[in-house]
Amino acid sequence: MEPATTIQLLGAGAFGFLVGWFVYYLNRHRSADVRFADLVSLIGAIGGGAVLALFPAGTDLFGAYGIGLFAGFFGYLLVLVLLVWRSENFTIDYLIDGRRREVAPGQRLPDGPDRGAMGADGAPERGGPRR
Repeated sequence: MEPATTIQLLGAGAFGFLVGWFVYYLNRHRSADVRFADLVSLIGAIGGGAVLALFPAGTDLFGAYGIGLFAGFFGYLLVLVLLVWRSENFTIDYLIDGRRREVAPGQRLPDGPDRGAMGADGAPERGGPRR
């Protein structure tokens, strides 16, 4: 087996980065509770047969994929932490349970599918999601 070229290593790493970023995104924005089947599906997607066919285990390509996967997954978290840190509307509580600061008088949250029921003042109605 011949060694992987630089472009192959970069491609495997970039592919891993995209998969890692997307996995974190999907888990962050899921609406249902986590089940064991979800974990099995996740492991299958990350290290399943298709990935091992592209990047055989024990090769430099698989190593680059693993590094990209790590960088994408934790890169998403890092970007989220930086955005929360720089924002005046969110505190670290957002990363824990989705809380945000109260909407200022005269302002309202945008309507959207994830906002739940909004009151006349633009704030979530009692019992609605706290996003």
